[in-house]
Amino acid sequence: MSNSIIKPQKGISRRSVLQAMGATAGAGLALQAMPGFVRYSQAGTSEPVKIGLQLHRTGIGASYGRWYERVTAAAVKVINDGGGINGRPVEVIIEDDGTDPKRGAEVVEKFATQHKVDVAYGTLFSHVVIGSAPRAGELKMPYVVVSEGHHVASGKLNRYVFQPGITDVRSQVIAMAPWISKNLGKKVTMIFPDFAFGHDHRDYFSEAIKAQGGEVAGLIAIPPTESSFTRYLPQISSSTEVLYHVMVGPAVLTFVKELGQFFGSTRPQIFGFIDSLEAVDLATPQLEFLEGTYFWEGNPRYAQKDQTEYDKFYREMVGVDANGASASDPKDISTYSHMFGCWESLFAIKQAMEASGYEGQTPKDKQGFIEAMEAIQKFDEGREHPQGDKIFNGKNHQCYGHQNISKVTGGRLELVHRTAIEDGLYEVSADYTKMSL
Repeated sequence: MSNSIIKPQKGISRRSVLQAMGATAGAGLALQAMPGFVRYSQAGTSEPVKIGLQLHRTGIGASYGRWYERVTAAAVKVINDGGGINGRPVEVIIEDDGTDPKRGAEVVEKFATQHKVDVAYGTLFSHVVIGSAPRAGELKMPYVVVSEGHHVASGKLNRYVFQPGITDVRSQVIAMAPWISKNLGKKVTMIFPDFAFGHDHRDYFSEAIKAQGGEVAGLIAIPPTESSFTRYLPQISSSTEVLYHVMVGPAVLTFVKELGQFFGSTRPQIFGFIDSLEAVDLATPQLEFLEGTYFWEGNPRYAQKDQTEYDKFYREMVGVDANGASASDPKDISTYSHMFGCWESLFAIKQAMEASGYEGQTPKDKQGFIEAMEAIQKFDEGREHPQGDKIFNGKNHQCYGHQNISKVTGGRLELVHRTAIEDGLYEVSADYTKMSL
């Protein structure tokens, strides 16, 4: 297990802070940075706010982990250049969980007992979140995840776990099912990974498409460590109008290539989650058959014609070009659809700490942080939230936002539909605020 630290720059000068404030003028951030600077100079302690990044540096989530780390470093730089949090610089301590639930729980414990961080954050894969969250609750460690599974919103975790930076699968599929039913077809075969994340797709999309008068023609679950998929593809029913795929892990490129080889020149309509091609170049040979198919994107990989100034700022800060690749290496494709969740979660942590006047790791400060996070009702689109505005439900600790449907056109992903926030709302039954701290 590796361990490294992103430390704030030493000797943040008044000039550099003022320059940062100037750079953020016009987006509202400058007004937030100004009092931050005053507090920085008047803070009772110069000790940094410690944030533990639970990272998938190895294992099946490694392609995401690499970019989650890069985005975290960029966001922390922006926060520190703007005066830190409550006048204190932010320091990030990284631990690799190997995309493994058991190691995930060990990492959370290490953050609490060895590194003594204020907040743990960053976890993506749902089975790791589910394996780690109970230990966070036992240790009374605020745990902000950047996952998508319905586990936080369902109420099955505990009061210390939040997901303010990215929507959950249930919300995503409810928002998109009407468009899929209307534009692609109603008989759907689903291919999904056989663990919690995939099961959320299976359960909630099946429910959502049936609500649109559709039906599920087949459910094909594939183990997350599978490396070849040819034996699964003949299970796709001939009556399928829409093939729905959401696959993750290092073999995703193989999966998509074999899908193309299986169908040849004929195929049903295909709707995939970009997870099946996240961090993969669309120009890769044998992906030509994807032309004309559709993908869900949390955040569009390609800069669109109506790109906001916030997306432009965010791309520049994390070093990503207009095609979603590293600005220094056009072959290094980012996990653009998901990694904005790290950026936005860090600013949500900042907002809650500032609202509560968080000073340290006392029970009173932790309680104040959690109650402040639960009191948040919305996030406005801006440099802190470049993916778009969101609402936040303090009862189930989950945000709700916009979803994007893109079509592969000319080897690019072109946005064809963006849902309203209201399209992804569902009846909330969980209420973490009733749990004691």
